[in-house]
Amino acid sequence: MTAYWCELAWLGGELAESHVLIECEGERIARVVVGEARPPQGAVALPGLTLPGLANAHSHAFQRALRGRTQAPTHGSFWTWREQMYALAGKLDPDRSYALARATFAEMALAGITLVGEFDYVHHSEAMIQAAADAGIRLTLIDACYLHGGLPRFRDASAEAWADRVAQLAPSPGARLGVAIHSVRAVDPDSAATVSRFAADRAWPLHAHVSEQPAENEECLERHRMTPLELLDHAGALSERFTAVHATHFNAGDARRLEDANAYCCLCPTTERDLADGIGRPHGRLTLGSDSQAVIDIFEEARAVELDQRLGTGVRGNYAARELAAAATANGYASLGWPEGGRISEGALADLVTVRLDGPRLAGTPAPHALDAVVFAGTASDVETVIVGGRELVRGGVHVRIDVPDELATAIGALQ
Repeated sequence: MTAYWCELAWLGGELAESHVLIECEGERIARVVVGEARPPQGAVALPGLTLPGLANAHSHAFQRALRGRTQAPTHGSFWTWREQMYALAGKLDPDRSYALARATFAEMALAGITLVGEFDYVHHSEAMIQAAADAGIRLTLIDACYLHGGLPRFRDASAEAWADRVAQLAPSPGARLGVAIHSVRAVDPDSAATVSRFAADRAWPLHAHVSEQPAENEECLERHRMTPLELLDHAGALSERFTAVHATHFNAGDARRLEDANAYCCLCPTTERDLADGIGRPHGRLTLGSDSQAVIDIFEEARAVELDQRLGTGVRGNYAARELAAAATANGYASLGWPEGGRISEGALADLVTVRLDGPRLAGTPAPHALDAVVFAGTASDVETVIVGGRELVRGGVHVRIDVPDELATAIGALQ
């Protein structure tokens, strides 16, 4: 048994608890004791605030190679950025995908991310599964059905051919499977219904890009006389296992549909503002993602949900730190098919992240304000310790297995 003594730990309430002992047996939490004044003999002390491991609910790992390379003042849009993304995707092979994903997933570990949902339409599935295992984090591989548009390498011949291919994939102890309808632009209604049935038959997570751009809504209304979410609902996609990614341009009816289905809404604010998508408002159960890897920092994604709403509404305090922390942890884990994770409680996965409170951004934070301070002012750089399955993966802010900057530089350099 391994024991961790936390100076402060967030157990899901409004405030962090002081002096919490977490005992782990294998990869699970066996016991949580609040008020243990000092670390017991043999326990590892974790100064700062300890939270459940963070879930990155929407990622395209290969887009990490675009960071800083798409910012020229071109008066462009999502659509012009997409051409640069296509050019990068055209250079990928399984080996390059593996190297870039391994380095990117390791960067996520440094940011406190212990589970990632990789929304994969490049279809280097085995490379993604191996990359996550080698980087030390959990993975839900979300294989995307993509039939129309895009690059030939993204496309399956039909929804049936997609299903035959995905049926050959196998989970592993650290990797589970989900599926995606890439978008209503890339998947016709009959094929979307095929994907929905495939997911329902297996009780797998089902994700989709939905209403990211006004042009997407306009085209769908013109062609099908429905919004993208209405089309997906008619195709049988909506359920408590469904995640609408972005949902930036929902109307009131869309919002009600998602909420009535008890589905998830994954916002990726750093990407949505980087691509000039607009300000999304959460509906249903909120989760968070790094998407294009403009930055990898779930704390930034969390606070951006609230701060962007302040810009759009002129009102402060729409979402409490507790709600944003739940989106980054328990909600994200559940949306990716890991409902036993994302919380600090007996029987849960022993996935933890500790944020230091003595660095320049958070020094002077009193215990009653620790959660607010971390959510609204902390960054990935403040992550001190990351534990996955009861074992340390990041210690002193350094990955225990991988030289992350070196591997990122090498993997990205190979694609330039």
